Amino acid sequence: MSNGSGRHHVGAPGAPGSGVAERGRPGRTGAMVDYRVREYRDEDYEAVRELFATGMSEYVPALCVHVLKQPWVILVLACTFCVLLTSSKSLLLPILAVTLLLATGRQLLGYFWTMYIEHCLKGDLLDIRTTYMGSKGSCFWVAEADECVVGTVATRPSDEEEGELMLKRMSVRKDYRGLGVAKALCQAVIGFAQRQGCRAVVLNTLMVQDEARLMYERVGFQKYRDEVLPTIYGRLANVTISKYRYGVPRRS
Repeated sequence: MSNGSGRHHVGAPGAPGSGVAERGRPGRTGAMVDYRVREYRDEDYEAVRELFATGMSEYVPALCVHVLKQPWVILVLACTFCVLLTSSKSLLLPILAVTLLLATGRQLLGYFWTMYIEHCLKGDLLDIRTTYMGSKGSCFWVAEADECVVGTVATRPSDEEEGELMLKRMSVRKDYRGLGVAKALCQAVIGFAQRQGCRAVVLNTLMVQDEARLMYERVGFQKYRDEVLPTIYGRLANVTISKYRYGVPRRS
C-alpha cells in the first residue's frame, strides 16, 4: 500500500483494491470514507449508466461559456445588438433579442449534448459486459463506497496503435472527488495494461474537462496532441480534443 496526503491510501497500481479517504474539501475535516476498486458486475449496470450521464451533464455550463468566447459568436451578438439598436432607437429590443439568442443557444447546446450522452448510452454502455468484459485487453472497473458505485473507468485496445490501451468512461461522483478515487481507477487501468504487456495507455479529453486533465497529468499522463473535432459543429464551436499517453513500465 502506498500512503498519500489527507489520510488516503490506495492499492497497488492496477490491482483492484481498497482505500480510505477523508471526505470534504482540502483543508476541511470530514467523515472518513472507505472505498474499493473492483471489476464490474451486472448489478452495477444502472448505477454506472446514471453516473456517466450525470457526470457528463455537468459540462453543459462550461461548454456554453466556451462557445460564447468564439469570435464568430461574439460578432453575431454584437451585430444583432447594433442593428436593432440603430433601427429601433431603443435599448429594450436589442437587449431582449440578444437574451433570446443566448437562451436559444443554451437550449440547443443542451439538446445536442444530451443527444451525445444518449449516443454513448446506446453504444458501448448499452451492453457493458459484452463490450468490456468479454474480450482480451478490455475491462471495466467501479469504485464502491457506502455500498454505492461512486466511480467508473474502462479500457479496451486502442483503434490507432497496436499495443496501446484506451482509457475510457472515467467518472467519479461529485461528492467523492478530490479523495483519490480517480487516481485509484487510473492505477487499475495502468496495472491492467502492464499485465497485458501493453506499452502505453492513451485517452482523450475535451477542452471543458479541466479538472480531469489536471488529474491525468498528476498521475503521469502526458499530452501529445490537440485536435479539433472534425465535424461542422466541432469546427464552429472549436471543440478541441486533447490526447494523452502514459508509458507503461515493463514488468520486472
